[in-house]
Amino acid sequence: MYVAVKGGERAIENAHAWLAEERRGDTDIAELSIAQIREQLSLAVNRVMAEGSLFDPDLAALAIKQARGDLIEAIFLIRAYRTTLPRFGTSTPVDTGAMACDRRISATFKDLPGGQVLGPTFDYTHRLLDFKLAADGEVPEAPARDAVPGDVPHVTDFLNREGLIEEAPHDDTPPPDLTREPLEMPADRALRLQALTRADEGFTLGLAYSTQRGYARNHAFVGELRIGSVPVEMEIPELGFAIEVGEVVLTECETVNQFKGSKTEPPQFTRGYGLVFGQTERKAISMALVDRALRWEELGEDNVGAPAQDAEFVLYHADNIQATGFLEHIKLPHYVDFQSELELVRKLRREAGADQVQEAAE
Repeated sequence: MYVAVKGGERAIENAHAWLAEERRGDTDIAELSIAQIREQLSLAVNRVMAEGSLFDPDLAALAIKQARGDLIEAIFLIRAYRTTLPRFGTSTPVDTGAMACDRRISATFKDLPGGQVLGPTFDYTHRLLDFKLAADGEVPEAPARDAVPGDVPHVTDFLNREGLIEEAPHDDTPPPDLTREPLEMPADRALRLQALTRADEGFTLGLAYSTQRGYARNHAFVGELRIGSVPVEMEIPELGFAIEVGEVVLTECETVNQFKGSKTEPPQFTRGYGLVFGQTERKAISMALVDRALRWEELGEDNVGAPAQDAEFVLYHADNIQATGFLEHIKLPHYVDFQSELELVRKLRREAGADQVQEAAE
């Protein structure tokens, strides 16, 4: 037993060394710096921050480098590191209405106060490989631009003036902290939104797509999508007021969905909501669609049995770190379990063979 353990340790050490060598790659090629990853792979960095629940571009870039570009492994590294950090306090809720927007679009209203700002987007590119990048060609400088100033009203505020959209619910009850407490069902909307904001982007996208294809009565418009920076403030007891301690980049999406009304509520639009770290608009839109699908019960709608309407299915399977852990554990040694099943199958085959011989004799 001792020899087997020592042999295993040596094998693991060698695997680590080999992993480090593979991560570095050809040493004749310059090593990627953290700054290069942060600045030139910013969308990957944003995803790692969002699903890792930690806004720190440098740490996210480091995790991507260490994980050889495996974003789920990088997210795992960030979440593990996050658990070691002390918590000094709680910030006040951020005001996305005061966001300095780099991108702000609406699919429902053409003319908006402050205007529509396309920002840096792939939406209008031709999806053709740019071989200038392979030749390290210089990128032409973009025209001078300024972020849309803060205090830009949300599009849904226009609908709200006429009572055409449900009031955004206000609840001052502190929500549970999913980063410190395990998920429990049933989950209220605040907890569902926490789970969705750090859910796997691909899984959330697939669920959102399913709602558009009819697996939930969820025809939605993007009321507004905005990306930009917002200040983060904390209340300082000694001062008696809040001070700004930094800023974060967020993507916010509000969807507008049809609602036929009920005996007590007139027909109006309802909301789906998504809020994610960084420029992660695909995730924010997906989150808003899934959020709206999960609200079927509180809105008195029918459950058509769609996967996106099943809170337990969605929330328990959306976390890619939990999914990865459970999936990958099956490649670890299961020798005893397998040997017992192997012996059982052999026994069943012997019994079946004996029965067949007896039937033939009869």
